Amino acid sequence: MSSSQREVLGFTPYQWLVIFAAWLGWGFDVFDALLFNYVARLCVPSLLGVGADQKHLITQWVGILTSVLLIGWALGGILFGKITDRIGRTKTLLLTMMTYALATAACAFAPNIWVLMLFRFIASLGIGGEWAAGAALVAETVPEKKRVAAGALLYTAAPAGLFLATFVTDLFTRQLTFIASDPNLSWRAVFLTGLIPAAVALLIRLKVREPEGWSAAEEKPKIAELFSPAYRRRTIGGLVVALVALITWWSCNAFVPTIASFLAQDQAAGISPEAGRLLQAQYITISTTSFNLGGLIGTLLTIPIAVYCGRRPMFIGYFAASAVSIWLAFQGDFHSETRLYILFFVGLTVFGVFGSFTFYLPELFPMRLRGTGSGFCYNTGRLITAVGPFLVGAVASSASTSEEIMTIVSWVAAVPLAGCLLVMAGLGEETKGQALESQS
Repeated sequence: MSSSQREVLGFTPYQWLVIFAAWLGWGFDVFDALLFNYVARLCVPSLLGVGADQKHLITQWVGILTSVLLIGWALGGILFGKITDRIGRTKTLLLTMMTYALATAACAFAPNIWVLMLFRFIASLGIGGEWAAGAALVAETVPEKKRVAAGALLYTAAPAGLFLATFVTDLFTRQLTFIASDPNLSWRAVFLTGLIPAAVALLIRLKVREPEGWSAAEEKPKIAELFSPAYRRRTIGGLVVALVALITWWSCNAFVPTIASFLAQDQAAGISPEAGRLLQAQYITISTTSFNLGGLIGTLLTIPIAVYCGRRPMFIGYFAASAVSIWLAFQGDFHSETRLYILFFVGLTVFGVFGSFTFYLPELFPMRLRGTGSGFCYNTGRLITAVGPFLVGAVASSASTSEEIMTIVSWVAAVPLAGCLLVMAGLGEETKGQALESQS
């Protein structure tokens, strides 16, 4: 049987294995990264020793801890981006997954907010590093004509990871009553599930080899090379589109569970505290599921849009739609539960655009600089993005109602609108139809 006959949807069995391995790595990466967002309303007051009614203090700390995660995520991405060009894609994938899995599980044993912050920072180093290794591995393994599809399929792991995080959170905070009845125990059980990727990482290392043609560069890749005349325009364009998408996503997603909690409290008047807590868990589940489902569909839509329209038109469309959906979701006149379902459209646009980065950023650089360049663009964006949740959290901490915090978050729509205008003005390299460079 010929190799072409053994192919499924244009990929050989081994190429599917590589895609699946990187898919698991990225999915569990996002799963571990976002567990905190889902249990923040439980773990932050528990570790601070305050009541759940201290909304201002809790919201401020959610913003601080999210920003710390992003700083570590960015630093880890830049560091491991260089490491992946030095020791290889598969070894880096293993190292990063073990790092974030063990550190996330350690969060379950945090005695105070400062230790939680430390463990989250360590986890974020591995979380940030996994992306560049996985994206480079897939881009260099699959056929040229299937690079866009493989990259977008890889990013479907992100909403899948969030679906898993939603399920795990709902399981331990609502469904398993013997655990859910103790809020201090339930959030610790959620963090403990972050250990799952460690076993997966070991299996990946046994089955996946380095891409054909890869070898450790004789000369260490340097970030300064990204700003040489040959790559400066590509680096700046990649950095800016990643920055726009990241600021938008984190400034929205980090506060989706918080907004859902506020909306639940608005509806909880006159019911028992236990019923109010269950309603809060239900609202968080609905909101995050709506957002993630939209993200999954939006991610897959990047395939036909990028292939037929090109990369720059794709970014223009997604950024413009993101601005509209954010403003509609948080400023439209809707019933509380209806608003939770409308977050589907925020996910479709704000989340969906990320399906492009796993194929677009690797397209900008040759193999010798691919991990370094992709990691730098994506994760420097995260470093700058860290300011977003901190500022939104600081401002939102003064909000006393759901309407006030939604008004604050709705102004995030200005970010993708600015990104749309920048790309229309000529920012960003069009890589449609270009072969992936194997040499510098």
